[in-house]
Amino acid sequence: MKILCAFGKFAYGNALRGESYEYMNFPAALRSLGHEVAFFDTLDRTAYANFAELNRAFLKIAALEKPDVIFCVPVHYEIWVETLALAKRATGACLIAWATDDSWKYEESSRFLAASFDIFATTYRSALNKAARDGLANFILTQWAAPGSMLLPPKPASACRYPVSFIGAAYGNRRKWVDGSRQRGIEVSCFGYGWEAGTVSATDIPRIINDSVLSLNFGDSDLVLQGWRIVRSRQIKARVFEVPAAGGCLLTEPAEGLDEYFVAGEEIETFAGLDALAGKIRRLHDAPEIRDRIALAGYRRTSMQHTYEIRLRQLLDSAVVGKPDKIDWTAFEALVAAHRTGAALKILRALMVLPCQLFFGKQRGQRAARRFLFELSWRITGRSTYGAAGLPGRLFFEES
Repeated sequence: MKILCAFGKFAYGNALRGESYEYMNFPAALRSLGHEVAFFDTLDRTAYANFAELNRAFLKIAALEKPDVIFCVPVHYEIWVETLALAKRATGACLIAWATDDSWKYEESSRFLAASFDIFATTYRSALNKAARDGLANFILTQWAAPGSMLLPPKPASACRYPVSFIGAAYGNRRKWVDGSRQRGIEVSCFGYGWEAGTVSATDIPRIINDSVLSLNFGDSDLVLQGWRIVRSRQIKARVFEVPAAGGCLLTEPAEGLDEYFVAGEEIETFAGLDALAGKIRRLHDAPEIRDRIALAGYRRTSMQHTYEIRLRQLLDSAVVGKPDKIDWTAFEALVAAHRTGAALKILRALMVLPCQLFFGKQRGQRAARRFLFELSWRITGRSTYGAAGLPGRLFFEES
């Protein structure tokens, strides 16, 4: 099949943060399955003046490529729900969404976007249950995985260069974990945006994992806003699968549903708290034969069950392709008109941004104003937030 991938090329749309996880993994896995892949960058804010221009470009590439499947990883309202409907009618494509962070984004995002897709894949069983409650029958459960190209047989602990490593951006409470480990005498080599070693390429990631006695994963993303509540988000991260795939021995925080994929103590190891983490690191360093046994078992489980080739094949087996038509550009121009901002909305933006900048500073203030408007919008207007007339997208293009 021909598949049009629509998501960000760079993490959070920022080239300085390196290529996004989706861009590094999904197109390659789809090609390895024999599919033809085209790509559209939904997070590029440098090539367009507003979301209307971005949506127009998306429709043009959809019309040009005529895909059988449009595979999206939505972040906000970058592709309008109306645009998705126009693209489906024009191409007949099966629209598939891969949702991220549904542990907290289901209420504000996924439940509104789901109706625009034929298949809505979530990595959270709790979101699947909520979707059933809300009458959304197109939700299916999937999970993060590792690319098949990442598979590397484990090497013995005695041959590894790094005693302990962590790969990932330095955000949330990850610094607390790393600093706390170092204070307890644990040497942790960190790679990624915000760490002393900086970002690493996709090809370096499996090499570093394979060359580490132990590799850490922090599933706790700290406190997030869920509805009106502040909750702690503990998630199954992709690194849970990547570490065993690359022949590493994984130490991770426990997360809901993790036992569906690995047996703790046999294929991976878990910890709860800094003292427990330091203790397990020392125990596995003192007993390298146990470490080697866990690494091998985790590698075998991942290679047989947890690659993206396996996950995406399962998704695409459910895809139904319809008959193509043509782009209704008249309908799209009506959306463009609804998206325009007049003087009143520009004044509204200024009134929102100014107090936020006084409190948070110039750059953070603009993002805070967008977040405030977004939180109001999805609660009051619901699905309309993700359409052409949604106020967050009309007022805050670059900040979205």
